Amino acid sequence: MCNAIIALKVDIVFTEKGISDLAQHYLMKANITAIRRLKKTDNDRLARVCGAQIVSDPLELRESDVGTLASLFKVEKIGDEYYCFITNDKNPKACTIVLRGASKDILKEMNRNFNDALNVVRNVMIESKILPGGGATEMSLAQILTEKSKSIEGIRQWPYRAIAQALEVIPRTLIQNCGSSVVRQLTALRAKHAQPGNRMWGIDGDTGNLADMRELNIWDPLSVKIQVYKTAIESAILLLRIDDIVSGMKKKSDDSKGPSQPAPAPAGQGGEE
Repeated sequence: MCNAIIALKVDIVFTEKGISDLAQHYLMKANITAIRRLKKTDNDRLARVCGAQIVSDPLELRESDVGTLASLFKVEKIGDEYYCFITNDKNPKACTIVLRGASKDILKEMNRNFNDALNVVRNVMIESKILPGGGATEMSLAQILTEKSKSIEGIRQWPYRAIAQALEVIPRTLIQNCGSSVVRQLTALRAKHAQPGNRMWGIDGDTGNLADMRELNIWDPLSVKIQVYKTAIESAILLLRIDDIVSGMKKKSDDSKGPSQPAPAPAGQGGEE
């Protein structure tokens, strides 16, 4: 197997399994670096970076399976451990971002924030349309639904009003978090959206005041908004289908106390003499 690898004149070998000492000896004599016990996810990413094909049997190796896109391989020490770095300057299809922090808690928080940022970029790349944030979209939809309910008679207008009130929870929560007057600011925001051309106005999350989201550059991805509204409506429908909830308590069994003994009859009332 080592001869099959050496014949292709490769520089580095990556494997998810172990490598015997004898195989390491022959590979080292051929100036081939061997990295063993990789995670499957890391192996897949390395294959994309190098342009290589993952092969299960070394005897089935072909020259087209060898990756040639990587330009540099180096080993660096970070903290107390050594890490291998592979660089692809041409067309990298995978990358690794190193986060540094003073403690594990800080690193975990940085990792969560970074994942959130990457997901935002991913959603924008998939669906490039965006909506104003700060509760502006919710208040605009609430205004439209409220106006729609006025043109409907009877109980059919109630769902429109209920959804409109539910959507106002977002700007109301933003106002509460800022410590501003909820009634005053929410009423002012309703009046602002009632005027034409003010659909972009929302709540400034820092001050709690009304502001144009275009000036503050606060936006929400359309895909996230659609998913939030769909989930909320589906959850409401699921709850409305429940007519009643019966709470049952497990009755304690008296078997553990043993068979009950009959109470003795009072003297002179049916007792045998």
